[in-house]
Amino acid sequence: MIVQIHTDPNIESTQRLTEGVEASVTSAVGRFEDRVTRVQVHLEDTNSSQKQGSGDKRCMMEARLNGRAPVAVTHFAPTVEQAVNGAADKLERTVGRVFDRMEDV
Repeated sequence: MIVQIHTDPNIESTQRLTEGVEASVTSAVGRFEDRVTRVQVHLEDTNSSQKQGSGDKRCMMEARLNGRAPVAVTHFAPTVEQAVNGAADKLERTVGRVFDRMEDV
């Protein structure tokens, strides 16, 4: 499973950020690793670095699934870490539901 991370110009892409995002994605969908080919993570500061807001950090995750349409989730939070963790939780539930439905058929 490939994890691709994209940040907007207002979020500094550091090694620590990359490792944290990869760990969150692996924790969320690692059990589906053989059925998820790629996860793209997009991080954005929606209000830019000039303004602070209660939910101005956005994390969108899109998982590419074998034989299925991609699924995407988004989470807004005050910090990048919280946005990543929230999106990872949503992605885990969403991907789990997709594969549970496939097994029910």
